[in-house]
Amino acid sequence: MTARHPVVFLVDVDNTLVDNDHIAADLKRHLEREVGHERQERYWAIFEELRTELGYADYLGALQRYRVEYPRDPHVLTVSSFMVNYPFANRLYPTSLDVLERFRAWGPAVILSDGDAVFQPRKVERSGLDEAVDGNVLIYIHKERELDDVELRYPAEHYVLVDDKLRILTAVKRVWDRRVTTVFPRQGHYAHDPEALATNPPADVTVERIGDLLAHDLDALIATAAAARDPAPTRTS
Repeated sequence: MTARHPVVFLVDVDNTLVDNDHIAADLKRHLEREVGHERQERYWAIFEELRTELGYADYLGALQRYRVEYPRDPHVLTVSSFMVNYPFANRLYPTSLDVLERFRAWGPAVILSDGDAVFQPRKVERSGLDEAVDGNVLIYIHKERELDDVELRYPAEHYVLVDDKLRILTAVKRVWDRRVTTVFPRQGHYAHDPEALATNPPADVTVERIGDLLAHDLDALIATAAAARDPAPTRTS
């Protein structure tokens, strides 16, 4: 039976530990160079269609669908190589590994991410995040729907969840309430989306950069979740 920990830290990947917006921009430039502007735009249209269909970003899946439309385009193979061999470690946010090290001094640190079954694990491995958390990696299709599995694998009295999407933080807060401290690093485009900011309540803790968490101690992080509140956004007439 898995031991119950006083606290477990659950940390997202994209735009939380890794600058995924930068990765996407690099991919866009590579596509522009390899397949041209029109086909580069078609790839991203397929990407968005697939994300709507699946509920998560699938870069390689979009490339497979692109290939069906352009079966004779030899540049597809160079694009797949670019994706799989991308130097993800170069896109870690400053001091993100230091934050994981601090968390590990207090309790298990776990990567908790959405994503596909190939590209996302590759990103976690090549960025060094897998090693930084001793292999404690969970990648789901919709992680906010898998909290029972998270609890089974990493039982804890309290959780600290760090994620750049307020939607995710709100959904988890509804389930775990006082048992979770939600932490919102304002990094990446999702963190600055006006609609998301308007339709979700604030997290328990908001920081501008993941590295800002080095200034927080464990007792303070846990204490912020003590005052339970209705996570549904307050609307004014």
